[in-house]
Amino acid sequence: MKEKPILILAHGSGQPADSPWMNQLVQVLEAQGVETHRFNFSYMEAALKAGKPRPPSRLPSLIQEYEAQLEPFQGRDVFVGGKSLGGRVASHLATRRNLAGVVAFGYPFHPPGKPHQLRIDHLPQLLCPMLICQGERDPFGKRNEVESYQLPAKLRILWLPGGDHQFQPPKRLDSTLRANLEASGQAAAKFIELRSHEGTLSFRQN
Repeated sequence: MKEKPILILAHGSGQPADSPWMNQLVQVLEAQGVETHRFNFSYMEAALKAGKPRPPSRLPSLIQEYEAQLEPFQGRDVFVGGKSLGGRVASHLATRRNLAGVVAFGYPFHPPGKPHQLRIDHLPQLLCPMLICQGERDPFGKRNEVESYQLPAKLRILWLPGGDHQFQPPKRLDSTLRANLEASGQAAAKFIELRSHEGTLSFRQN
């Protein structure tokens, strides 16, 4: 019997893979039947050991570290993704590896306050479909900004009502953080299920 798909998740730039936010995300994903595997980049491990923040390593190093996480899952349908920085690194990895899909939670389309420093040039080279769950008010890419971009057809975005970078909506809206997290979990589970039924998606070493 074929093993279940696996979703590998990396953290955002400032919080580890077992942060309260990531714990909530994994809880809603697993409630939808999604098996996950989380990991910390080495700079985060060093920051945790030192007890003080450290800046992320350079992108090529992060991609290499993420790539090493794939090895135990050869032969399975492997989805990659993560929160913010983690999702960005996963998307770069998906331009060079045969993967089932990418799921990003709060994609950093640009640094806050710097809308012209876009991080989308690599997205047309994706080798698999990508789902982005994005808050409508995310300072790393608001809805009105992102909808003006020329993004590839294989990329889909779930807009979370009023959500910021942590998916938190303002109090004046009926939506809640929990509702936005659950919507993200449901969308990710559906994306993974559909992709896993489209054929042979198992990760292969190139």
